[in-house]
Amino acid sequence: MKPLSRPDRDDVLIAGAGLLGGLVLWAVGLHTQGGRPLGGAWVLLPLAGTAGLELLRRTAPQTALVLGTFLLVLDQFTLGSLATVVMFTDLVYAAVVYGSPSAARRIPVSTGLITVGVTIGFYAWIHRPEALLIGVITAIISFAPATTGALVRNHREAAESARLRAEQTALLAEMDRSQAVVAERARMARELHDMVANHLSAIAIHSTAALSLDDPATTRQALSVIRENSVDGLAEMRRLIGLLRDTSGRDEPTAAPTLAGLDALLAQARTNGADSGLDFTLDDRRAEDGPLPAPVELAAYRIVQESLTNALKHAAPGTVEVALAHADGLLTVRVTSPYGDRPGPRAPGSGAGLIGMRERTELLDGTFAAGPESAEDGTKIWQVRAQLPAHDEELTT
Repeated sequence: MKPLSRPDRDDVLIAGAGLLGGLVLWAVGLHTQGGRPLGGAWVLLPLAGTAGLELLRRTAPQTALVLGTFLLVLDQFTLGSLATVVMFTDLVYAAVVYGSPSAARRIPVSTGLITVGVTIGFYAWIHRPEALLIGVITAIISFAPATTGALVRNHREAAESARLRAEQTALLAEMDRSQAVVAERARMARELHDMVANHLSAIAIHSTAALSLDDPATTRQALSVIRENSVDGLAEMRRLIGLLRDTSGRDEPTAAPTLAGLDALLAQARTNGADSGLDFTLDDRRAEDGPLPAPVELAAYRIVQESLTNALKHAAPGTVEVALAHADGLLTVRVTSPYGDRPGPRAPGSGAGLIGMRERTELLDGTFAAGPESAEDGTKIWQVRAQLPAHDEELTT
């Protein structure tokens, strides 16, 4: 049998106050009835028992109510104490508030039926209007505290449900905030990598060439390329830092790169790859039907930019071809470069570029593939291929 837990402090105070009040009423000779079989000090027995049950009003409320009912019946055979009746009403209230959910539903209904039954029974027995008064007293000591307890319990449960909903809402908001922060950090990482990696790769390659070749002309050309790329890289960094620092929203938005800038991008790649034996060509087979949605243009531009950066770092001497096609609502971006061992200086890679290109493609529900393949003439090439949905309605849903 599970032991009863320690009584609550408030329950001890209620029990003590009820017992003390009953003793005072008995001492001054105030009783609720007279002419009962058990006179004298017998009234203290149900008083003390009910006061003891008050200690169980939270820990065992239903047991306390059952035993309290028997003590209330016993009290009717004594001179009666108002304190016993008051403490019994508190037991009814506590059984509804602290009892099981089924008891909380059952007790108000049961006390209501008991009130009706007592009223009808006494009226049928004595045939006098005083029977209605007995029914009212029964309702006061049973039905009224039961319904009061039901109202209090419903209010507490509603408040607890509201608190839980508020906690769930706060948790969901925190999860949304965390996901938004992670997504924004990933976007910032992609933008930073795509904007700066190209320039830094060219600086690394040409600085290595300048250090390894003891040729003043080569060194001067390498330093010229390094300066150009460092200036462009600093400009891109300033633009990104300006976007991160600006929270006013009053400045004009910075234009995002589009596919119209591919010619300039390839011209820069030709300059950076002149010493690596690389040539760059553009095969644009898109129809002249206006610009594509801005997210698609930006993703395609960044994919081409990163592919050119990887070619500058890893491709063998040869031709790097950029091909664009737009058909059936899909923009296809394909970049091929010679695959194999390359002579001269190389810049190390971390694989973040491929991850960023794949993320950009998947954010638009496109497909992405990258890896070595065999060309039609049997030579090995590295191919990057991305297909991006180019429908406005798909991008806005």
